[in-house]
Amino acid sequence: MAELLAVAVITVLAVISPGADFAMIVRNSCLYGRRAGMLAAAGVALGVLVHVSYTVLGVGLLLAGSPAVLTAVRIAGACYLVWVGLQTFRSRADVDTSDPSAEPLSRGAALRTGFLTNALNPKTMLFVVSTYTQVVDASTPFLRQAGYGLFMSLAHLVWFGLVAGVLSAPALRTRLLRRQVALNRAIGAVLVALGISLALAPA
Repeated sequence: MAELLAVAVITVLAVISPGADFAMIVRNSCLYGRRAGMLAAAGVALGVLVHVSYTVLGVGLLLAGSPAVLTAVRIAGACYLVWVGLQTFRSRADVDTSDPSAEPLSRGAALRTGFLTNALNPKTMLFVVSTYTQVVDASTPFLRQAGYGLFMSLAHLVWFGLVAGVLSAPALRTRLLRRQVALNRAIGAVLVALGISLALAPA
């Protein structure tokens, strides 16, 4: 019971803390609508499962002890965030909220942005690996370990699905998009700043 409670508390705190995943959901939901926001949320949850999968298999311990691998993941994630941030910052295209079919982001692209944001996020990697290494031990049954991973993924899906639902509400989204250029610049700047801070973070 104590193990389950520890996993739940750590997961909730990790999920609701602002980061690159939150910024990406804000970007997709405000600029491209509810479908793009929800698909990005699903991508974020799938990205968590990548880290869960190799951690349950024991590879996570090796990765956590390899500074070169962590550095490579950190730099790749930073480059991705900076690239998306610059694209968003420079975007001048107006989004037409009156035409639901005019969503400029495809389903695959929306899912991919969320997935890559967390699959390449070393903070997500360390959250998953540290939770398993600190809370779960060798005596924990495999199915329970898998259940913890599914809970982590589901928590991300629920939280970011709620965020996407709120930010893509027609009235709020319309108000935000009236200042679309400023919104693009703000979201882009946040993503670039997160990427740079990630790249400069100590190993």
